[in-house]
Amino acid sequence: MRKHWFFVGLLCGTALTSVAAHPQAEPGAPLVLAGGTVVDVSNWGHSARDIPDAIVVIQEGKIAAVGLSGQVAVPKGARVIDCTGKFLIPGLIDGYTGMNSQAQANANLSMGVTTVVARADYQRGFIDFRAQPSPHIYPIDSIGVTDNWSLLARQPEWVSKLREGPHPAELSPQDTARQMVDTARLGTRVLLLSFNLTAANSQWILARAHEMGLVTYGIFGATPYRVGVEAGVDALPEMDRYVLGVIPDELQRPLSDDPDGSAAITAYDYSEHVSPTDLRLRNYAHFLAAHHAALMPAFSLYYVNLPGHRNLWKEPVATLLDPGRMYHPSDPATGEMIYPQPNWTRHLPATAQRWMEEDLQKKAGLTALRFWRINETIFADFPHYLAASGADSLGAMPGISLHTELELLVRLGLSPREALAAATNNYALEFGWNELGLIATGRRADILVVDGDPTANIWNARRISAIILEGEPLDRNALLNLKR
Repeated sequence: MRKHWFFVGLLCGTALTSVAAHPQAEPGAPLVLAGGTVVDVSNWGHSARDIPDAIVVIQEGKIAAVGLSGQVAVPKGARVIDCTGKFLIPGLIDGYTGMNSQAQANANLSMGVTTVVARADYQRGFIDFRAQPSPHIYPIDSIGVTDNWSLLARQPEWVSKLREGPHPAELSPQDTARQMVDTARLGTRVLLLSFNLTAANSQWILARAHEMGLVTYGIFGATPYRVGVEAGVDALPEMDRYVLGVIPDELQRPLSDDPDGSAAITAYDYSEHVSPTDLRLRNYAHFLAAHHAALMPAFSLYYVNLPGHRNLWKEPVATLLDPGRMYHPSDPATGEMIYPQPNWTRHLPATAQRWMEEDLQKKAGLTALRFWRINETIFADFPHYLAASGADSLGAMPGISLHTELELLVRLGLSPREALAAATNNYALEFGWNELGLIATGRRADILVVDGDPTANIWNARRISAIILEGEPLDRNALLNLKR
């Protein structure tokens, strides 16, 4: 079991706000959550077999028993947290994010994100595997192409092979096969198939990854999205990316030779402006819903461009975060995106500069709304969804933005319970990660105790009274008081 130096001293009962602990329990004894309602997030959020007045017994980092009070015995000498009137949900999973510092680890934990599926890239920086305390880290690694940010890129035998040059290039089949083995040895859980991979290589990688038990994400370009989906890719991140699957063949063909140049610009421009009522889009939506791949929209990457957004820097957790370690953060003062102006505009009057800034903000807002309406059409066919923030990029913020993602999934049309499932047990169903995602016997004991019913209002998932990470309570106040 992992040891957490943020372990709560239950004997004094001071760290878990509004949650009472048994006064005579000894550290290391079984932990019991008593009296709360266990929220059911099974079956993609379509089941509602909640357990009121529940007893949850936790031993050695795992859930040992769950059931009604009176049916499950409280072990002698257990530490007991009284959860009467509260609701218990699994720890949240951010399925596509970065985590480049202890501050970001704390921000995730404080907002109830107990597992991050983390990517290293030029936007999100390198993953901080040394952070402690930390969410469980399930690493993502790129596959089959040169990448300076690969988890293998700093290893001597891979330095020269993975160096990008002007543009990423495909690796040989032999190098790709060895790369898959070597990155799996590092603990990689997800392989990312990127824009530059051609169709034949994507199909081979997907087949081999499934043989190895590795999950696959696809951000396709040179490979048509339909080919990747039919070949069995597990998830499609970023709503503005997977919409590329709607482009006609005459725009897709040039991408195999020019995935980084003008052909890509033309293809993305077409996908952004497709009408939500276009039959081509409706057919694509039906295709996605009929296949295995889950959608991971990462709406939060556009959150600050959508109407009615909040200034996320006003969140208490935001005090942990350094804008200098984030890629294109929003303005802490206003919560709006900042659009850098070309150097020549410095000679213009201030009113002209403001007009140009407002024009860029308006265009960004229109782009966000176009993609939103396209995704409303896709949603009408009821594909499976996974929650992911895309942080810390383009205004998305660690921990905070997974909750904006849940809000946006509900705004799209999911019920609050279905949105919760998208951030919890859907990962077990889609990827076979059966160690997480449910409050059920044998699952990892990552649990949030919240003050309101999150199936009635998704906002209640933010009202966290206690955070249990691998069977141990965390001190949320200490998480927020990180010493820089």
